[in-house]
Amino acid sequence: MNQFGNILFSNHLINVGFVAWCSAQLIKTLLTFIHFKEFRAERLFGAGGMPSSHSALVCSLTVAMAQSEGFQSPLFALTLFFAMVVMYDAMGVRRAAGEQAKVLNKMIFSFKDMNKIFDQLNAEIEEAIESSTNAISDRKELKEFLGHTPLEVLGGALLGILVASILQ
Repeated sequence: MNQFGNILFSNHLINVGFVAWCSAQLIKTLLTFIHFKEFRAERLFGAGGMPSSHSALVCSLTVAMAQSEGFQSPLFALTLFFAMVVMYDAMGVRRAAGEQAKVLNKMIFSFKDMNKIFDQLNAEIEEAIESSTNAISDRKELKEFLGHTPLEVLGGALLGILVASILQ
């Protein structure tokens, strides 16, 4: 193993965070498989879903930092507030963006159904709508799995705490 690998794998905090993140992604993939009865590879790396891998990662780092440096250390305070910001963002901004993506996807892909309304209009208007509908249908859907529900964040946080406690 090269020197970089030795440094990387000798850092307990990196190992704890990595194990917590991987565990969350594997659990998320397994739960998706159980729910939909099909393997969805995107769940191995994608955002959103239960449990939150972001929450698992930052909580495992926070607990490992407390174990390593103590509750009085500035590094613990830094990781604690970093974790709070990440989890707040996961439930707030990123979740709102995911909800907006759902609405936009419904609006964009329902334009095809509106063609029935415009059948009575002249050929020029119908042609313009048809060309814009085709342009819209060629686009990819917006990513809807961006954020988390409070339960998904809690699940990730508990997983991160568990991983850090086990790997102590």
